Amino acid sequence: MRVALMWLLLAAGVAQLTACAGAPVSNTTTTAEPITDSDEPETRKRARIRVELATNYFEQGQNTVALDEIKQSLAADPGYGPAYVLRGLVYMRLNDPRLAEDSFRRALQINPRDPDALHNYGWFSCNQARYPEALQLFAQALASPVYRGQAKTLMLQGTCQLRMGQASEAESSFARAYELDPANPYVGFNLANLQFRRNDYTKSQFVIRRINNSDLANAETLWLGIKVERKLNNSAAVGQLAQQLERRYPKSREWAAYQRGSFHE
Repeated sequence: MRVALMWLLLAAGVAQLTACAGAPVSNTTTTAEPITDSDEPETRKRARIRVELATNYFEQGQNTVALDEIKQSLAADPGYGPAYVLRGLVYMRLNDPRLAEDSFRRALQINPRDPDALHNYGWFSCNQARYPEALQLFAQALASPVYRGQAKTLMLQGTCQLRMGQASEAESSFARAYELDPANPYVGFNLANLQFRRNDYTKSQFVIRRINNSDLANAETLWLGIKVERKLNNSAAVGQLAQQLERRYPKSREWAAYQRGSFHE
């Protein structure tokens, strides 16, 4: 699916604050005093703000400026893990695997249980075709009780499993990701495509229709929708999708395949 992959990666710019547990009084349970801005050391605050700035530059494609902000973040606080995670993402984009890996490893040296670092190091390993290592890192990220990025890790896990030829495992990962984030078109398309390949046309129809009835439809989703509806003998739906495909993507390979009747491509 022609979806930009930049958003598959997490730009980690969140401050890591450690809550201080309150001392127990007698036999009753007490709660910790809330963490406020004044509890954050000044060096950590400067590092966090620099990473937030670097994240914005990274998202805008200004990699050199992002790296400069990361350097200043680490100068303020060399133990700030999110700076190394973002540094790794920048070097991934710059196609420098040596420095990218060094960055992720440094982040995990600071906090071996950091789910963001595990997630991104897993994606890096997947792109290096180190699939068993990638799946192990994803599993560690998913096991974190404080991790809120389960959906994106499951999405990347499914992507790696597809590259490994593990269609059944990939479908399971995408299905779990879809439960958490049903609006994600990349997840939906891959899940529907795997269901189609497994001849589960009814389930595939449910997922792909949701995409094609939205602004996220493209030539690939429409083509998959056509093939699904054709298998279910829904000629009216096939015709409607074909009209959209011709009108919106007349020069696409999918429209050319439809004209040839090549429904098995």
